[in-house]
Amino acid sequence: MTDNVSYAPVPHRPLILTACMLAMFMSAVEATIVATAMPTIIGDLGGFSLLGWVFSVYLLAQAITIPIYGRLADLYGRKRIFFFGATLFLLGSILCGFSHNMYWLIGFRLLQGLGAGAIMPIATTIIGDIYSSTERPKVMGYISSVWGFSAIIGPLLGAFIVQHLPWALVFWVNLPIGLLAMLFLGRYLPAHQKVCKHVLDLAGTAWLTIFVAALLLALLQAEIFGIWVIPLLTLALISLILLVRQERRAPEPLFPLALWQNRVIVAGNIGGIAIGAAMMGISAFVPTFIQAVKGGTPLEAGTTLALMSIGWPLASTLSSRLMLLTSYRTTALFGALLLVVGGLILLLLQSSGGLLWGRVAAFMVGAGMGLCNTTFLVSVQNAAHFSIRGIATACTVFTRMVGSAIGTAILGATLNINLQMRLPQIDDPLQLLMDPAVRKAMPTNILTDITEQVAVSLHWVFLISALISLFALAAAMLIPARHRPQNEDEEAEKA
Repeated sequence: MTDNVSYAPVPHRPLILTACMLAMFMSAVEATIVATAMPTIIGDLGGFSLLGWVFSVYLLAQAITIPIYGRLADLYGRKRIFFFGATLFLLGSILCGFSHNMYWLIGFRLLQGLGAGAIMPIATTIIGDIYSSTERPKVMGYISSVWGFSAIIGPLLGAFIVQHLPWALVFWVNLPIGLLAMLFLGRYLPAHQKVCKHVLDLAGTAWLTIFVAALLLALLQAEIFGIWVIPLLTLALISLILLVRQERRAPEPLFPLALWQNRVIVAGNIGGIAIGAAMMGISAFVPTFIQAVKGGTPLEAGTTLALMSIGWPLASTLSSRLMLLTSYRTTALFGALLLVVGGLILLLLQSSGGLLWGRVAAFMVGAGMGLCNTTFLVSVQNAAHFSIRGIATACTVFTRMVGSAIGTAILGATLNINLQMRLPQIDDPLQLLMDPAVRKAMPTNILTDITEQVAVSLHWVFLISALISLFALAAAMLIPARHRPQNEDEEAEKA
């Protein structure tokens, strides 16, 4: 189903695009800047045992609300739903800075996450609304540059703030960015008036909330919950079945049937899960290899990971030309191949030697992510009619986030199983290797044996990550051959 909507020129498109990029930067930089500042915040507030919940509760609230906001934007208009979510996010940001203990901080992070779910999907949908199918690939390259920039500037800005300024500014830095984005959108974004009444699928929303909450808690907090992960996964499965049943009979379902009748949209969602899961092989475990196995510094790990953030926007920009010259399928296949090859190159990392292969792999995986993510997103937006573009866009964002959680669980379990098999007599060998003082005090033969076993265990993680990337290849193959943006504009002209 192509979007046969005539694109009348929208005034002030550059300012609307700027506002969306500011909003997405605000959302993207949040994770890295807060992670950098958390040691200082914990030193002030205490409650180290609650550290994981500061991030988990934010991600949980964001993941749950992303598809809900996407559907609300279709039913009630992009502008008003974006303003509602952005206001919640900024209010939560303000209150986080006034937290007196970790419990208050976790509560305010929950509020922040409830608003964050609106920012990225609706900003991306707005861009899809004001640009034609042939213009979207190029514009999405600009959006990817925001992610690359935020991944680099976030840790630097967070470190500067905690060293020279009150840590509350880590949260308050969002205010001028968010208010400027809201000012531009409020003034220049046309409001699409809805003339008919709608009924939100409350039952579907409830089952979705239970499903996502149970699934993500089971995946992200498996070590804490232990055996209780099984009931959580059972609850997730039951709620998913009930969600599907509800969506089939709801007059205005949260997930319209048209989403699942279009191969391009289905491919985009499968691809989102695959690339989200595969990305964790680099972002979560390459720094671990560098610091634990090679005895490298955090700076070496950070600069290696930064190459992924550089490769992503560069490849995303290139993807716009590839999509127009070839097809969605070809561009996504190329990106998926880079993901697979990048994952396999990580197997060349050894305890001795330099970081060349790790950096080559990080750049290749970043490039693969840029090609795949942009292609899947643009193809989904071009395939979705205006009336469901909000939920279609939100689903691609949501599936990538769920994929990251699934990837973290699968790859983490792979590492733990290998460590238990290879080093059963040592409790938490990674922690021993990450501590410079303990590492230095170890006898050479014991240190060598532990690092070799940990290296082999991480090689299994990298191999599984590469195998997960094969699902991105399969998703790309689902997209019809020779399907590209020009075809859709030609169909729109004929309609």
